[in-house]
Amino acid sequence: MQHRDEFSLTPEVVYLNHAAVSPWPSRTAAAVASFAEENRQRGAQHYPQWLVVEQRLRERLQRLIGARSVDEIALLKNTSEGLSVIAHGLDWRVGDNVIIPAQEFPSNRIVWESLTEYGVEVRAVDLSTASDPESALLQQIDARTRLISVSAVQYDTGLRLDLNRLGRACEDAEVLYCVDAIQSLGALPLNVRSIRADFVVADGHKWLLGPEGLALFYCRRELFERLRLRQYGWHMVEHPHDFERRDWEAAKTARRFECGSPNMLGIHALEASLSLLEEIGSDAIAEKIMSNSDYLIRQLSGISGFDVVTPIVPERHAGIVSFKPLDTDVQELHRRLQAAGVVCAVRGGALRFSPHFYTPREQLARALAVLDGG
Repeated sequence: MQHRDEFSLTPEVVYLNHAAVSPWPSRTAAAVASFAEENRQRGAQHYPQWLVVEQRLRERLQRLIGARSVDEIALLKNTSEGLSVIAHGLDWRVGDNVIIPAQEFPSNRIVWESLTEYGVEVRAVDLSTASDPESALLQQIDARTRLISVSAVQYDTGLRLDLNRLGRACEDAEVLYCVDAIQSLGALPLNVRSIRADFVVADGHKWLLGPEGLALFYCRRELFERLRLRQYGWHMVEHPHDFERRDWEAAKTARRFECGSPNMLGIHALEASLSLLEEIGSDAIAEKIMSNSDYLIRQLSGISGFDVVTPIVPERHAGIVSFKPLDTDVQELHRRLQAAGVVCAVRGGALRFSPHFYTPREQLARALAVLDGG
């Protein structure tokens, strides 16, 4: 695949940790260096041009997720902030309930558990043994269910959910539908209208190859007024640069959820990263990522002493491949991998490999050789 020259990791590093924090492409590092140098020499003299880059980023995000308009896109600090905007913006009543998978990453668990003080029940559904994860979630819907929130891909097992099926069911039941897309966006195609999502949130520092501190927040425009604003500042008003204006109102776009000054450094970085992903195309990236995952699953299944945790069926996994050693302490094996230059993670008691589209097959083979005692 083209664009391999965009990645210049040191030769001794095998980077299989894109589900945590990704390395930057060369163009992203160059964009940050250029932005820093401009600040050093000229400060904010050309701030209007920075706003052009910000608008370009919003447009790339709109295309990436298939939103109807850039007006449905907000730039927040992280996934947790986006989920908090939703959770503490909705009008809850005692006895309402929220449905989530029990194995969710804390960002998509704690925020909903924080609503229990308002009398909201959190129904955490164990998907670890469910033969039909979507049914397990949907069976929990009743007349008091207000929202279902799921990760598109589970951070520990790599389980991929059928977002289309969940979205259709939520729409039929008139239940709000929130997707934490941090482990899928940039790895797999996603269209918010096809999956019928009301909200989608995702940090930029994993599969999107961007920096920490900047996240996509998508809100279907019909729901803007349903979310009560909890954060206020100069940037979220209809006329943000009219500093002397006293009669303010919240912006009529998703910018209403951005209370203060934008992260311009992060904006320049993420815009550069998305330009690369857009050049290659979501389908081509997904094909390569799935090929890498399938290769790892096949090879790990053939090495004695390991149990593959990630579902083998292609429709049920994405970029994450998790596996457990049967006879070795997982933390000890992780230390051995790290010492050999294999950057990976331990999640849910399992080792987690997460290669991206540009990861060479020979690097996957190097990591597997360490596991096989080579």
